[in-house]
Amino acid sequence: MNRKQKKEQKRLLSTRQLMGIDQFTENGLKVGRSELVFFLIQPDNLSVLSAEGIRGKVVALTDLLRGVESVRLLALDSRESFQNNKDWYRQRMERESNPALRELLRQDAAHLDAIQTTTASAREFALVFELDRQKEENARSQVVRLEKSIRDKGFHVRQASQQDLMRLLAVYYQQDVTTDIFDSVDGERWADADA
Repeated sequence: MNRKQKKEQKRLLSTRQLMGIDQFTENGLKVGRSELVFFLIQPDNLSVLSAEGIRGKVVALTDLLRGVESVRLLALDSRESFQNNKDWYRQRMERESNPALRELLRQDAAHLDAIQTTTASAREFALVFELDRQKEENARSQVVRLEKSIRDKGFHVRQASQQDLMRLLAVYYQQDVTTDIFDSVDGERWADADA
């Protein structure tokens, strides 16, 4: 197969296929021979915890990560980055000769800084577990056991829904933090509205 044929074949792949996702399952995502289950962790406000409380959280997280064979920690920004916009304002201010326009550009850049400051703690954390289909046939009991294990370590957790997974993938691959609802099929919501 030559380069042009490979490029054409790749163009025909779905977004899921390009990401290596076979399908969404009841518990998470099927990728290859395994299934990935995502648990969303609600972070504690460390500024109100004592040093011992923080140390306890770190030890609990370390024990959790060490205690499970196939777990990954995923940390994502759940807010928009305005860096490109701020860079554009800075470059535009350098070129602008009119002091009034320069001041307006400065105010716009300061506004973006203020927005970013108020959402600075908008981070999302997920624990990603790989289910072992060989050891246990009942995946649901594995998921319940994992969730209980996380709760027992003192973390506020919930299993990610399909919409949560689509949002996590959108943030990870596209830095899209503004979309609220994701369709399984492009335009599905609008076709259903017309029916």
